Amino acid sequence: MGRRGLLVGGGAFLLAGGSYGILRAGDTQQGTFEITYSEAEWRKRLTPEQFAVLRQEETERPFTSPLNDEKREGVFHCAGCDLALFSSADKFESGTGWPSFTRTLPDAVGYRTDHKLIFARTEEHCARCGGHLGHVFDDGPPPTGKRHCINGLALVFRPA
Repeated sequence: MGRRGLLVGGGAFLLAGGSYGILRAGDTQQGTFEITYSEAEWRKRLTPEQFAVLRQEETERPFTSPLNDEKREGVFHCAGCDLALFSSADKFESGTGWPSFTRTLPDAVGYRTDHKLIFARTEEHCARCGGHLGHVFDDGPPPTGKRHCINGLALVFRPA
């Protein structure tokens, strides 16, 4: 598992689809989601870079995703399972180097606390396959005040 691997021991709260649960080490890959594959199957389905982000919780380098500059109307889907996650209507330029959104589509993501840095962050995962998307912060613009800072490698854009 990469440097940003899952929490070891204990658990963190996961909120997805309006329900609470415990997400423990390994759960993202071990079948707590509607869509699950073995590590070998995920590696076949994803590019090495997508696998590192979605399954090993790595972060792509900032300003490297072509989705940063995507301005067309449409929907951003999970690159792992094709679940619709974000509307282009909620995308904004955050200046961080990653595609950013003010909100998710209903029941599209799950959250848990990430303690990998000095401070706690809210990590965001696809509600259907558990793929790591990025993090959400409370420094976004109106109307929500949220900044969903998402790895472009975790997304596929479908124009309207």
